[in-house]
Amino acid sequence: MARERYALVTSDSVLDELRRGDYPSKEAALKMVQELPVLEMAPAIGEIVDAYVRHRLMPEDPTGDALHLALASYHNCEFLVTWNCQHLANANKYGHIRRVNNLLGLYVPILATPLELLGEDYE
Repeated sequence: MARERYALVTSDSVLDELRRGDYPSKEAALKMVQELPVLEMAPAIGEIVDAYVRHRLMPEDPTGDALHLALASYHNCEFLVTWNCQHLANANKYGHIRRVNNLLGLYVPILATPLELLGEDYE
């Protein structure tokens, strides 16, 4: 189980996204993350989001993908687990993400879907 292998964290951004959504597993998703530690929203994170948008790494949406990546990078999270395969868990974008984070002096998290990371445990 992931809780035994990793130190799991979340963010207010993820919690807000889960609460806003309309999907069949909403209750289970919220229950799964409700007791996780929440990453701090440091002032530098806004600057990182702006840099991602300037470098055309992420779309201009201050509460979306750029914020998720900025939080995970700033807090040195080993993994950023996401279902977003367009902007985050996308092998074609990973090189660009790595270059921009290196330019900014930031850690580069591994971007993975829950299935990639958890495999059989998730099913």
